[in-house]
Amino acid sequence: MATALSEEELDNEDYYSLLNVRREASSEELKAAYRRLCMLYHPDKHRDPELKSQAERLFNLVHQAYEVLSDPQTRAIYDIYGKRGLEMEGWEVVERRRTPAEIREEFERLQREREERRLQQRTNPKGTISVGIDATDLFDRYEEEYEDVSGSGFPQIEINKMHISQSIEAPLTTTDTAILSGSLSTQNGNGGGSINFALRRVTSAKGWGELEFGAGDLQGPLFGLKLFRNLTPRCFVTTNCALQFSSRGIRPGLTTVLARNLDKNTVGYLQWRWGIQSAMNTSIVRDTKTSHFTVALQLGIPHSFALISYQHKFQDDDQTRVKGSLKAGFFGTVVEYGAERKISRHSVLGAAVSVGVPQGVSLKVKELEKQRESTATDILQKKQEAEAAVRLMQESVRRIIEAEESRMGLIIVNAWYGKFVNDKSKKSEKVKVIDVTVPLQCLVKDSKLILTEASKAGLPGFYDPCVGEEKNLKVLYQFRGVLHQVMALDNETLRIPKQSHRIDTDG
Repeated sequence: MATALSEEELDNEDYYSLLNVRREASSEELKAAYRRLCMLYHPDKHRDPELKSQAERLFNLVHQAYEVLSDPQTRAIYDIYGKRGLEMEGWEVVERRRTPAEIREEFERLQREREERRLQQRTNPKGTISVGIDATDLFDRYEEEYEDVSGSGFPQIEINKMHISQSIEAPLTTTDTAILSGSLSTQNGNGGGSINFALRRVTSAKGWGELEFGAGDLQGPLFGLKLFRNLTPRCFVTTNCALQFSSRGIRPGLTTVLARNLDKNTVGYLQWRWGIQSAMNTSIVRDTKTSHFTVALQLGIPHSFALISYQHKFQDDDQTRVKGSLKAGFFGTVVEYGAERKISRHSVLGAAVSVGVPQGVSLKVKELEKQRESTATDILQKKQEAEAAVRLMQESVRRIIEAEESRMGLIIVNAWYGKFVNDKSKKSEKVKVIDVTVPLQCLVKDSKLILTEASKAGLPGFYDPCVGEEKNLKVLYQFRGVLHQVMALDNETLRIPKQSHRIDTDG
């Protein structure tokens, strides 16, 4: 009657959330939840071939969850290590009469053996291509020197510099990440490259440290240490120590940055750099959904300057941005203006014109490419599965509503799950919510609805519409003829009805 579930389907479900029971649920609570869902999803209740197939799949998933949680040993393994623990090779030869401590020890041994065979790594490649074009001849020509030269009537425009960089990240453990980066540059006929390797470790929720090793043909080997620490919820400090080896000897360097969030969109920075290009710098950066503004002042050797820049972000699908900046210092004055636009899903193309005294005019073309793992396919699959579950619930929900209406009980008027945007400053962000009215009504029993602390995305008829973002559940319901409303966090326990949810209509 039933087909086997794929590994991916089992991996993407949380058994406690699927059955909507507490992690401490007794065998009687598990059995009651299992029986209820079996009645809801039993394939024999559906004649339509498509609904019957979907019911079969969900019925098997519920059965699999109950089989794991109803057996003390498999439940202990699942509670400690999740579904991956159940799939670990070697459990079949482990004696079943084991305590949780013995199970943990055995799993760690099997896990070490498995990790020796395979270390799963996920990378986050980033690349940048920047081209500089010298267009000074368009604005400042020495015509008298080229009157007799063939072709002198056309301005001389040439590429005078190019920069290419690439980096990848490889998580080694939950706290350690390796970063490999490299770059190639050429300017006015001279070129060079460098390669860097860094190892970052997250030491706590408030900080991390990073060791860096680098080498290149323009500069000698580099050894560096970077530390980051949150001092308060609004203030953090970064320190970077470096030793640069060259033919002139060892050149030490130290950079310290102290930053503070002045408000939710503005950050102030104080920077002190000693050794290589010593300087003191202070800057204020304000970044919103529609603009990015920077003002900075630096006193240092060999460069001292003042900078002001502004970038406007258009709220269109192409993420178009226009920007302009003015930089003045001992080296002269530079005015730069340009724009950038998204040309594909992971690529951005930008161009900027720089006009300076005494450096002249140059054009910069930059392409930034980011390769990230897409979750669109997974979301679409989960959406289809949730819609199928909702279709299977329709008849049961109709009966539940009739019973609740007869006793003036609990009726779910509307329910939404996903990312809500309540902050006016974030009004340009897209709301990503799904309608979960039917799935919630299906969970109502005896005029009560209880959701456990697990993520709501695992409930039947739900799916995650915005992977990796903060989610909430918003419910408008009627109890005893009075409207109530509640907004709950994704992993928050929710009990309905409650007096505090009542909507005050006196005002």
